[in-house]
Amino acid sequence: MIGRIYAIMLNTFREAVRDRVLYAVVLIASLVLIGTLALAQLSLDQEARVVHDLGLAAISLFAVIVAIFLGSSLLYKEMERKTLYVILPKPIHRWEFLVGKFAGIVLTGTVFVTLIGAVFLAVVGSQAGGSLLTVAIGAVVAAGVLGVAVWKAPDPTVVVVPWSLLVLGASVAFASAAGQSVSPLLGAFVLCVCEVAVVTGVAVFFSSFSTPFVTGMLTVGVWLVGRSADTLQTIESRMLTEEIIALLRVTAEVVPNFVLFVPGGRLLNEADSWGYVAQTCAYAALYCAILMVLSSLVFRRRDLP
Repeated sequence: MIGRIYAIMLNTFREAVRDRVLYAVVLIASLVLIGTLALAQLSLDQEARVVHDLGLAAISLFAVIVAIFLGSSLLYKEMERKTLYVILPKPIHRWEFLVGKFAGIVLTGTVFVTLIGAVFLAVVGSQAGGSLLTVAIGAVVAAGVLGVAVWKAPDPTVVVVPWSLLVLGASVAFASAAGQSVSPLLGAFVLCVCEVAVVTGVAVFFSSFSTPFVTGMLTVGVWLVGRSADTLQTIESRMLTEEIIALLRVTAEVVPNFVLFVPGGRLLNEADSWGYVAQTCAYAALYCAILMVLSSLVFRRRDLP
């Protein structure tokens, strides 16, 4: 069972990494993070806070975009190219196929967060006074290492995961040397990965019975409602009837509370910040498990031509 899920996960990761859209998102996100340095100069003695807030918000937003894009399209591509009809007759359960797809997309999202997080830490370190020459040399070295690894490796996509971790480690060392507190930022990255996992679970659930466009729209809707969950639970308005208010509060209870994955900087700087991260990861894991069960039940009953 584990071997079959791993094979589907690896194939999904390979397919996602080869998608040029993903490279475009990485480039745009990197440019946005670098652009925060210019925006920080417009603030009054709040440069570090602007870079942190805008940078983390950008990482979260682009990671969610990647999760929605991949989650809503990869399963449909399998059916459109008829590869799904070759896989399912083999000794593999439909739920194993879905879980493998889910794990592959989450792995892709994790690598994305890792790489963009490395860029963010380089930006943070530079803003704190780190040498831009060091960043430039590091980028050239990282590109060279990746090129050699891709050239030598039998499967070029396999080297992406360890390479991304290596780049993140170098950025952590650079930001720490510049005097930045890296631990809260790493906690924010972990929360971002948790958000990617839940968004992917929602997208896979909808894609198990709908088209990519409908899946994308529904997933975006759930994400927007989840980002407003705290507001909906405490909403009070004379313009709305009690029934509508009650419906909004029930909706806020049912959808994932994505507010948990974007805590304020004050919370992440507390002594027990990693305790909060652990609790939120457990919440995300539980939600993903429920979504995978529901997705498997729906996909098992789906009639495939």
